Amino acid sequence: MKILVNGIQSNLRFSSAHVIPGHESCGFIHGHSYFVDVEIEGERAGEFEFVVDFKDVKKYTKAICDELDHRLLIPVFNDLIEFKEFDKNKDSIFDLKEQKSIYFKIEEKGYTIPSVDCVLLPLPYTSAEELSKFFAETLAKKLSETYDNLDSVSVCVNEGIGQGALYRKDL
Repeated sequence: MKILVNGIQSNLRFSSAHVIPGHESCGFIHGHSYFVDVEIEGERAGEFEFVVDFKDVKKYTKAICDELDHRLLIPVFNDLIEFKEFDKNKDSIFDLKEQKSIYFKIEEKGYTIPSVDCVLLPLPYTSAEELSKFFAETLAKKLSETYDNLDSVSVCVNEGIGQGALYRKDL
């Protein structure tokens, strides 16, 4: 059985700025008002024969949205981004998160952003495709702590009405 949670109607939204280094038009810092749809497949189980409790899906998804909301999303593992005093191959992303300001360079453009205004993501890009994968994997991990009857978690991160990326995580 499949359950569906509509992001617009369930208020699973976030507004963030991001950049896709090297892209012709998305290579500039710009933003989107995102919404997140969730589909979960599995067997009905437990006292109430739920696939999963909707309140859990919404709570965990909303927590991810809240973490990203009104921040600049920075893909730490993008090959075109160079960070000051941080080696992607040796240093921990947690060390970078502890800095008061994030200093980075994309080609000839240099940036200094207060760390509280950023979310450093362990991703190569902050595209809808990578964000949907991030949401699905994070949500699947969290739900698997409570539910053992799930087959897959799919998340669609929409950059606006009519355009989004869907990622399915099989369990």
